Amino acid sequence: MGKQTRYIFVTGGVLSSLGKGITSSSIATLLKHSGFEVSILKIDPYINLDPGTMSPLEHGEVFVTQDGAETDLDIGHYERFLNKSLEKKNNFTTGQVYLSVIEKERRGEYLGKTIQIVPHIVDEIKQRIKSVGEGSDFLVIELGGTVGDMEGMPYLEAMREMKHELGNDYVLSIHVTLVPYIKTAEELKTKPTQHSVQELRRIGINPQIIVARSEKPLSKDLKRKIALSCDVADNSVIVAQDAQSIYQVPLNFLQEDILTPIARHFSLPEFKPDMQEWNLLVKKIISPKTSVTIGFVGKYLSLKESYKSLTEALIHAGANLDAKVNIKWIDSEMLDQNSLSILKDLDGILIPGGFGERGIEGKIRAIQYARENHIPFLGICLGMQLSIIEFARNVLGIADATSSEFDPQTNSPLIYMIEDFIDQSGCQQIRTHTSPLGGTMRLGEYPCILKANSKLQKAYHGANSAKERHRHRYEANPKYREMLESAGMIISGESEGLIEAVELRDHPWFVAVQFHPEFTSRLQNPNPIILEFVHQSLKQRC
Repeated sequence: MGKQTRYIFVTGGVLSSLGKGITSSSIATLLKHSGFEVSILKIDPYINLDPGTMSPLEHGEVFVTQDGAETDLDIGHYERFLNKSLEKKNNFTTGQVYLSVIEKERRGEYLGKTIQIVPHIVDEIKQRIKSVGEGSDFLVIELGGTVGDMEGMPYLEAMREMKHELGNDYVLSIHVTLVPYIKTAEELKTKPTQHSVQELRRIGINPQIIVARSEKPLSKDLKRKIALSCDVADNSVIVAQDAQSIYQVPLNFLQEDILTPIARHFSLPEFKPDMQEWNLLVKKIISPKTSVTIGFVGKYLSLKESYKSLTEALIHAGANLDAKVNIKWIDSEMLDQNSLSILKDLDGILIPGGFGERGIEGKIRAIQYARENHIPFLGICLGMQLSIIEFARNVLGIADATSSEFDPQTNSPLIYMIEDFIDQSGCQQIRTHTSPLGGTMRLGEYPCILKANSKLQKAYHGANSAKERHRHRYEANPKYREMLESAGMIISGESEGLIEAVELRDHPWFVAVQFHPEFTSRLQNPNPIILEFVHQSLKQRC
């Protein structure tokens, strides 16, 4: 018989965006640094099968796991905090749960019974939770949404039933709630927390720990008031005050002594996490020795969450180089010939991934500016494709060079769609310009062969290959390879015959990659290509 997993459920009350993801990540990090085997799970209550087809403006970034799942951006936080790769099973949605139950019903697995939320939907949820927890000492489960939402009720019932089945020694409930500061009264108010906990207790769940989100510190009296009204121990009210960096939150929790009530609840000895390296990196984030300014040319700038992994990856690189990375946000739609002055005084230029034709010409102008002015440049996914198009137009003289994504009838498809391809699982896929967006992308981790002595290989410390994650439909057209290379654009990375990376021969540091290096970057293990880009930008500053 394997080890018995202990389950920590993290719920949220009052309103969304309180930081349940960072709370869950921070608790998991402290447990991991205490020597435990820890896994983590995000449950999303929406009906979509995954966020793959959602607008970044509505849902934020789509994070991609190594096994090719398109998941909630909180999975990215989990990986960055835990410094480990997670899988498709670490994030599931209501849509997936209902689809699975309906498919089982169609196959006759329920022996003709009437299918109901209790027990069938709830049993499916419990089975998925237990499956993720197998082999771990602890599984931290973040329940998306807010307590009281109609969509979340089956998950709270699953949580209640697991506590009933496994007992208090194996299930812990942590509730994240808001303690707002009312300026006119100059008071912190505990009533929203009391009401939120009452809602939980009404359905049979008594949280053991309250994480109180607040912009100001809570007095002992206020903490005691919350403990009394919410029926938790005095030292089980943990203040989560606004922090200078999200990576400071585990250290703040440690200072608030969150591990003591966790250990006590599970009848375990005192936890002693080793946070020395983490603490050092956080100090470099908060008080760096130097700084660098990166021009971030994108089109989803109204919601910075659209680029969450990339902005975090820049923070990781900065922390490991003891430098603050200042991001200068540049809307590519506003970048016409007359406004290129905004690109002056930048230490580096970054073009991130994206879909669609909007803002493309502005990005191409930024790439041309970086190429001609010898500014360190990193292009990611669409950024690589546009780097090839810019080079073809302005160096090779192919005036109508473009991508078949923007013009399916183009005579010069420098970027095109491979209609017949093999996906990560080895299955053959056929895609066309009208194929569903969610079903025909190259997703997940693939190996990239690195060209000897290239800038790319040097960034990866001389390795012959690297594994990175993808999320795209279009590829660089090999028909133009010879023309590109003869004019000074080096193909420095390849994967299964596909062009994975390009760089310029006569440029201090101009590298563009088809994959998304930001998905594998962590605070304690920054992605090599992003680290090198920031390093080269720092050299430019000097």
